[in-house]
Amino acid sequence: MPLRFETSQEKARRLITQELKRLGWKEQDLRSRRKGDAEKVKLARRLRAETTMTLAWVAQALKMGRWGYVAQLLKQKEKSANIKG
Repeated sequence: MPLRFETSQEKARRLITQELKRLGWKEQDLRSRRKGDAEKVKLARRLRAETTMTLAWVAQALKMGRWGYVAQLLKQKEKSANIKG
């Protein structure tokens, strides 16, 4: 059986599915939760670290508004992590 390599988008989708299951959320919960929800921000950070998906793709997939807003949220989270650690 030949090896099949996972594309970055497939990996991103898999990570989203795993996190939704862990949180007990359904896909539609992404739309009903705030754009800046802390769990969405954590997942966005993970997607950016573990895949090559763009901020625009992440923003759309997680229903977080525009990519610039996602960039701002990630930068804020990074700054607060640096202050704590």
